[in-house]
Amino acid sequence: MAEIKYQPVDHDHKAFLKRAKKRRGFQTAYQALAVEYAVASEMLAARSRAGLTQEVVAFRMGTTKSTVSRLESAGKHAPSLTSLKKYAEAVGCKIEIKLVPR
Repeated sequence: MAEIKYQPVDHDHKAFLKRAKKRRGFQTAYQALAVEYAVASEMLAARSRAGLTQEVVAFRMGTTKSTVSRLESAGKHAPSLTSLKKYAEAVGCKIEIKLVPR
């Protein structure tokens, strides 16, 4: 598969959150998915650092671009540990998991 030049899409997450927080029920829903958003954010940052497209990550994982897209989104498609390991390997990373007392 030919390597495709990664071109990130501009996204101002802080500005998005500022607007979104004005919507009724947003804060509760966002907090309920806080861990999922953190995982998705880490995944996107790792792929960006590696300079890879979703297509290339999918190829390296032996899956499809739509699967990688679902893995990178927070919500009802939380990735399994097996999928996270494959993703990490595809973007040149390793996984570290930490359970922190409250």
